[in-house]
Amino acid sequence: MADPQMEASAGPELMEEGEPLLSNLDIFLFSLIVGLIIYWVVFRKKTEAIPEFKKLETPAPAARETSFIEKMKKTGKNIVVFYGSQTGTAEEFANRLSKDAQRYGMKGMAADPEEYDMSELSRLKEIDNSLAIFCMATYGEGDPTDNAQDFYDWLQEGDADLDGLNYTVFALGNKTYEHYNAMGKYVDKRLLELGARRIFDLGLGDDDGNLEEDFVSWREQFWPAVCEHFGVEATGEESSIRQYELKVHEDLNMNKIYTGELGRLKSFENQKPPFDSKNPFLAPVTVNRKLNKGGDRHLMHLELDITGSKIRYESGDHVAVYPTNDATIVNRLGEVLGVDLDTVISLNNLDEESNKKHPFPCPTTYRTALTHYLDITNSPRTNVLYELAQYASDPKDQENMRKMASSSPEGKALYQSWVLDSCRNILAILEDLPSLRPPIDHLCELLPRLQARYYSIASSSKVHPNSIHICSVVVEYKTKTGRTNKGVATNWLKSKVPTDNGHKATVPMYIRKSQFRLPFKASNPVIMIGPGTGIAPFMGFIQERAWLKEQGKEVGETVLYFGCRHKNEDFLYQEELEAFEKAGVLTQLNVAFSRDQEHKVYVQHQLKNNKEAVWRQIHTDNAHIYICGDARNMARDVQTTFYEIAEELGSMMHTQAVDYIKKLMTKGRYSQDVWS
Repeated sequence: MADPQMEASAGPELMEEGEPLLSNLDIFLFSLIVGLIIYWVVFRKKTEAIPEFKKLETPAPAARETSFIEKMKKTGKNIVVFYGSQTGTAEEFANRLSKDAQRYGMKGMAADPEEYDMSELSRLKEIDNSLAIFCMATYGEGDPTDNAQDFYDWLQEGDADLDGLNYTVFALGNKTYEHYNAMGKYVDKRLLELGARRIFDLGLGDDDGNLEEDFVSWREQFWPAVCEHFGVEATGEESSIRQYELKVHEDLNMNKIYTGELGRLKSFENQKPPFDSKNPFLAPVTVNRKLNKGGDRHLMHLELDITGSKIRYESGDHVAVYPTNDATIVNRLGEVLGVDLDTVISLNNLDEESNKKHPFPCPTTYRTALTHYLDITNSPRTNVLYELAQYASDPKDQENMRKMASSSPEGKALYQSWVLDSCRNILAILEDLPSLRPPIDHLCELLPRLQARYYSIASSSKVHPNSIHICSVVVEYKTKTGRTNKGVATNWLKSKVPTDNGHKATVPMYIRKSQFRLPFKASNPVIMIGPGTGIAPFMGFIQERAWLKEQGKEVGETVLYFGCRHKNEDFLYQEELEAFEKAGVLTQLNVAFSRDQEHKVYVQHQLKNNKEAVWRQIHTDNAHIYICGDARNMARDVQTTFYEIAEELGSMMHTQAVDYIKKLMTKGRYSQDVWS
């Protein structure tokens, strides 16, 4: 039998001295080498993966971006203007103040507190002649705006040492609200407590009066005080200071042009949750019906389909919608200024270090900017008139525009009468001043952003999990100049009619959470007061109380006070409300028809008529009170009525009655969802 090693070998001519091709040692070494190669390959892959993984999670760039101190040092700025803004006004004022700084020989930057590490305020003293200005709006029931919430939490919880920080605050609020300018007052007080130095008085702007005038008057005194404090002199530079430069795009790919999106390009075509203010959901309108049976107004009920959006809401929340401007006004602006509205442009910030690269999403067209991004229907503020004055060829027009932007009594009176009282928007101003023809890019830079509109949701998610209901009245009125002004959002919503041709009318929307909530215990009674479209959140509340009853829960008294003009014209949701009353869901339906008799009857009169039941519900049964609607008159009159009931049936002095109602507010048993 042949040797197996020899049998296995081939080509004996390659062998030396009859040695087999692979010995046991060779096999061992070969296996070892293969093993090492495999180990090395695997090890090598791991070492390659580690730096890639680290790169993805490296926080350094984000950390640099949140340092406003480093940004100020890098760009040579000494003034930072933080804004807490819900509707854009505080941001607008902050931008104006940061531009002002240049006129006074300083350099400023506007900053969103949400984007920066606010604990760095303690380091601002590292910069010579530094100053922090806070333009803080108050939202809802004395709350901070969304973008100032983290800053507010930090002020409440923190104990930073702000010694050496120079600051001032301008607060934006509305006197018709219970917590007038609460946020601005709190920031001012808290900064002082933490050791900061206030260098100029707290400014209080009242939107119920003339917010613009309040701001201009405060600003006129503020800058001289700053110059005196820092020992600097104004440069006297009163010329227009551009913040953005125009770039016209000739052959840009259409897929790279914004067409109305708020954040991500093509986000309306390719919708991805979560949906919020920067990424609204395009909700199809499934119902749009007129609510009133007569009269010269148009009250409407809309239903938005949120199926598949993963959007969740609760009764009492608000739905925010992004409207678009009337195409007629947009086209007319193009005609008056003699421009091609379909020109593709970008407005690029001259300050390359600024977080805000453009005033609105760019690149886009003038048409898209004027339709989706800019507010062209409200009366322009005085700074817009001042900046545009240089483009008036008639010296008299120039003089009047600059006068209206001044703080002189004559200028304020002219702005009040010619712009505000006459409800002139930018188009009306251009039409009535034929010599004024500014370049459209500068106009687009100056106009404020078109803001979302908030509506109290008129449905319960327990009953309508895939639908959000809106109740609104269409705004339309004649101005002193004979023009017809139309509310942007309500007229746009009115046009959103569902069709059978496959085309869906859609509304860009998102949810804003609210503190306007039903009591945790369903057995607590609720008293709801909501005349007109103030009925909206209570439709959701009543639906939810009905659902709770169906679930076998013990539900307390559910009382509604509703008001309208005429029973046969604008008794909103009459059939639904009467059905709820018949089913025992509504314990009491009280309706005040203000104009169906000689003397006016309002919801507060109905409350007074039921004072014994009202007092029992509040004082004995722990009822929760909810008020929705007009803040200027109704909410104030209703509150006064509660004072009177407490005085009469609770045997209280007026001051005691006021304290009693205030305590209900503190305990969350007196809630308001009001507007002015």
